[in-house]
Amino acid sequence: MIINRLRQWGLQLDQDKPYRRLWRWCCLALLTTSLVLLSHPSTSIAVAQTPESATVEVDGIPLFEVSSSEGRSVDDSKDSGEFLAVDRAKGVNQRLQDLVSAPNKATVTIDFSESLPVLKVDVGAQQPLYLLTVTSRDAKGSTPVVTARIWRKELQAAIDRGKDERANLWRLIAIGALCLLFALITHWGMGWFWRKKLFTLLPQATIDPTTGDQPQSLRFLLKVIFHCLRIVLWVGTIGFICGLFPWTRNGIYLLINALVQTFSTPFIPAGGKSYSVLDIALLLLLLAGLMNLAKTVQHLLRSRVLGATGLNRGAQEAVAFVANYVLLFIGAMVLFQLWGFDLSSLTVFASVLGVGIGLGLQGFAKNFISGMVLIFEQPIKVGDFVKVGDYQGTVERINVRSTEIRTLDQVSIIVPNADFLESEVVNWDHGSSISRLQIPVGVAYGTNPKQVREALMDAVADYGSVRKDPPPRVFFTEFGDNSLNFLLLIWIDEPEKQFAIKSDLNFRIETILRHRKIEIPFPQRDLHLRSGKLPLDLPEELVTSFTQLTQNLEVWLQKQSVNGRSSEIHAADNTNSTHQDDAAS
Repeated sequence: MIINRLRQWGLQLDQDKPYRRLWRWCCLALLTTSLVLLSHPSTSIAVAQTPESATVEVDGIPLFEVSSSEGRSVDDSKDSGEFLAVDRAKGVNQRLQDLVSAPNKATVTIDFSESLPVLKVDVGAQQPLYLLTVTSRDAKGSTPVVTARIWRKELQAAIDRGKDERANLWRLIAIGALCLLFALITHWGMGWFWRKKLFTLLPQATIDPTTGDQPQSLRFLLKVIFHCLRIVLWVGTIGFICGLFPWTRNGIYLLINALVQTFSTPFIPAGGKSYSVLDIALLLLLLAGLMNLAKTVQHLLRSRVLGATGLNRGAQEAVAFVANYVLLFIGAMVLFQLWGFDLSSLTVFASVLGVGIGLGLQGFAKNFISGMVLIFEQPIKVGDFVKVGDYQGTVERINVRSTEIRTLDQVSIIVPNADFLESEVVNWDHGSSISRLQIPVGVAYGTNPKQVREALMDAVADYGSVRKDPPPRVFFTEFGDNSLNFLLLIWIDEPEKQFAIKSDLNFRIETILRHRKIEIPFPQRDLHLRSGKLPLDLPEELVTSFTQLTQNLEVWLQKQSVNGRSSEIHAADNTNSTHQDDAAS
């Protein structure tokens, strides 16, 4: 029941690839948890903290920041010198946590009896508890009195909210359950929209004419957006549910402080500066977005802009290819400059990369340079019908390392670029797409050759795929062993359809020859047998031996036949005597 419900909500496991899907969901859960932590309201405060300031919070909700100053600690009513901001905030947070957990009503007051305003908490019959002294450093551009009044309101609201949440726990649980149900329904609705409606609503202009489907870059971009929306949904839901309960809020706040302190501390030196893990992760994310943007721009150039210029398909691919990598190069340089990364530090990396290319990356460098030659020199281009080795098909895409060829069986073959420059390549579309086909035809002896030529010309006369200029021609090639051999020569504009054209013309030729009573022979062989003696010469001794052996065998057979007849007579006499004795008795 649970598995079926999960399948209805679009969370079912892929039975063909369960481990990959499980790994994907684990990564998604980890990313969601990280985003929940980073999207918590306390994140901005925690990131902004410095050694000179610290945050005062109640149940994981940041209220304000205190600074290092001379004053009193929570446990000391007298001045005791310099207090660090972390120590002041830690003491105040502990006192506030005890106050919201206690059942007694707590009222925050301000004591103006001293030189600086002091925040205290009245919990009933006891003497008001000291909480915090507001100093001029805490005011930050304002006055300590005004700052104390603002802080008193925030502290009172936070204490009242904490007590109310602990008193109405079941109401919070009900709200969290409703939010979770809403998120599940929305998640299922988004999955249904993705499977049933999204691609039907896209305009027809986004469909790639070569594949009849949306390009992979667009589908990847839509998939990323779709998963991001789902992540945002669950991040918002989990963040809201965690924000309902004071204990989860407080735990997330402490965890955020630990994570922010760990990942935001610069410790990776590069270019004369140090970078944190968050800095590197954000840079990688921006670079990934730049790569996807460049792919999308390349597709738009290929399908929209360059298609209207009248350039051939190979030139369009070359321009789109160059635009893609130029955009990647310029965008990467701009990102590094905005990031504050010193590009001069890449000289060491460039030298190491050069050594790597010279030693371990020879194959990659060879294919890369070959790809550049193919793109700019264009011995082959996108749309050409070529034959490389045992494969032939249409060139679909030329990349920096390999070229994609789609065969007549609609199978994509990935060929390294170096193979096009180091081996023989047949390109039917190089210079001109006009190609000549040869169709051999054999007829029986005794057939009028003129009738054969007329029949072949009639077979191609009204066939649309055969060019009129140059015109088709018929050659009488030879007198074969079993037939008169002819050769039909035609010219076509679509070499990728040569097999289909040959098949259609063979059908038409066979039909016309059959209707005109012109026989197509098959190979025949005549075998003539003559009677006679087989000459065989044997030695005289061998002949004498065979004769004697034959005579001896004949004598032995005669003796055996005589002995057999005498035995039968004796057996018959015995049988008669036996019958006579029986009769007498």
